[in-house]
Amino acid sequence: MKDAMAALMISIVAAGTLPPGSVRAQITDSEPKLYLELNNLSVSETGCLATFLIKNNFDSSLEKGAFEIVLFDKSKKINRLMILDFSPLTTGKTQVRQFDLAATRCDGIGRVLINDSASCEGGDLPDHACLTRLETRTRQQIEFGS
Repeated sequence: MKDAMAALMISIVAAGTLPPGSVRAQITDSEPKLYLELNNLSVSETGCLATFLIKNNFDSSLEKGAFEIVLFDKSKKINRLMILDFSPLTTGKTQVRQFDLAATRCDGIGRVLINDSASCEGGDLPDHACLTRLETRTRQQIEFGS
């Protein structure tokens, strides 16, 4: 019986059909990532100043890195859709980016959704790497991410 189980395990590994959580699944978890933090929202002269921290842990710098962002109000209605350009993004460096969200009240924002990657160019990155390898967090009391 042990020999039959061992043969079955060898055939599963050889066929490349490892179950979730196996070594093969963990390899993709260790791929370089892009980290984005909504750090602060503060009142500005024209509306709300959004401050982000972003760190590129890809193997190469990004010449272009922008996201399509959707702002929701406190009642979960879409307030606006915009493109925020974080370019350029140096490898291994944490950078601060600020965007003035004109005619937007900070206390009226209920959620910030990363809807899509508008541009992601640098090195030999696969399509949509900026979105599929993105990790987000927030220091605000609002929902942030995809």
